[in-house]
Amino acid sequence: MAQIVSGADIYGQGSWIDSEAPPVPDDARRLLKVLAEATPGFTTDPAVLDTVSFMGSSHSIVPGPLKSAVIAGALHAMSGIVANELLELRDGQSSRRTVSIDTDHAAFWLGSVGMTKRNGQTVQEIARNGKLAAIFPKDLEGDIFATPLKLRATANYETKDEGVWFQLHGSLGADPVLQTIGIDPSQECSSNDEAYRVIAEHVRKFGAHELEMMYFVQGLCGSICYTPAGWKQTRMAKDLSKHPLINYKQQTHATPTPAIPLPVSADKRPLAGIKVVELVRIIAGPVMGTTLAALGADVIRVNCGRLPDFNSLQLTLNAGVRTVDVDLAKEDEVKQLLRLVTDADVFIQGYRPGVIAKKGLSLDNLLEIAGKRGKGIVYVEENCYGPDGPMAQRPGWQQIADAACGCSYVIGRSLGHKDGTCVLPALPVPDMLTGLIGCIGIMMAIRDRARQGGSYHVFASLMAAAALHLSPEP
Repeated sequence: MAQIVSGADIYGQGSWIDSEAPPVPDDARRLLKVLAEATPGFTTDPAVLDTVSFMGSSHSIVPGPLKSAVIAGALHAMSGIVANELLELRDGQSSRRTVSIDTDHAAFWLGSVGMTKRNGQTVQEIARNGKLAAIFPKDLEGDIFATPLKLRATANYETKDEGVWFQLHGSLGADPVLQTIGIDPSQECSSNDEAYRVIAEHVRKFGAHELEMMYFVQGLCGSICYTPAGWKQTRMAKDLSKHPLINYKQQTHATPTPAIPLPVSADKRPLAGIKVVELVRIIAGPVMGTTLAALGADVIRVNCGRLPDFNSLQLTLNAGVRTVDVDLAKEDEVKQLLRLVTDADVFIQGYRPGVIAKKGLSLDNLLEIAGKRGKGIVYVEENCYGPDGPMAQRPGWQQIADAACGCSYVIGRSLGHKDGTCVLPALPVPDMLTGLIGCIGIMMAIRDRARQGGSYHVFASLMAAAALHLSPEP
């Protein structure tokens, strides 16, 4: 049997590798057991875990040394197990159901947001022809990437500290990110390469921790590209490690509400009849909605048309989902949203807690609504850094999670860089996994509500999903 040993010589301090890499399906089965034992409320019955079959190529089809395909396969298996528990609760049949996971499919799923075709054309082809924005009633991207400087505001750059890199992120408006390091956003660059050189020159004027504090104070995205060992020494990593990956809890302090049987429906999918409202953007949050919809839930995604998003993602992450436009700056439209939420079983939100509380949509607000209606609710939060700790209120993206926890450092080492050069992983893995992790928590909460009543709080973070790759077990 392969052993998990230190990968310091290959991938840097704090990383781990298999002495002999097992086939991906076998490794996914191993990880399923590990995650099951580490997840409060999840079954550890060997007979149930044995209902899962794994198949697929022995070697991962995901570029790089990180076990993303293994993790995706194990998490999809967990979602299948809980889905079967929901079916048994609904139909009263305890006959053994099975789960089948193709780890190649799970790996492709990690990149599925970029694999859409419309009328035979890929998203990339449509975008190159300049016709992507025309598909939608409103161009959600606007001028996010209008210039080379704005495009290259999201990348890894070496700092004044030798061998230490920093992940800049332009978010959905790069101007303040560039201005913070002394760049005029209107400066012209003839190419993306020239823009990278300009930004690199400015970043090298600052130390890594100096940059971290500059962006932190201004409420902007950015992170030191830590080594795996370096990240684990941070206060944020230590605080995050106190929480389970699939993090859901019954809110026992709330007004008690009775058990709610799963709706009876002609639709035989496990979440048929469950109503979901999601206030989310970009990838991780919308992955929850479209996944729940695939499992039968009635999902309404709330967009705010005056806020930017990525056009291409609307083609993949709204599949099976209804959308409605609500301007959170308008009181009458917020009231419409509250009416939707009042009737929901699940509310998903990807905004920072302070922002959402001002609109009457905090956890406590919705627990009060649930108590008054006599029906528990599942309240879901998704963010970058986790539920608490010094960075919890800070905005962040998948690239930030990969950089901070050490994944970008490991990819750099795998490509032969031993000078600290960091390279972003090829796929938005933390985004996709965070969405799936949130779905598992939601289904477990719906299951528990059907058994014992109550309301539940689910929390999923990009950082937890990314850091899982660099723990000793995976």
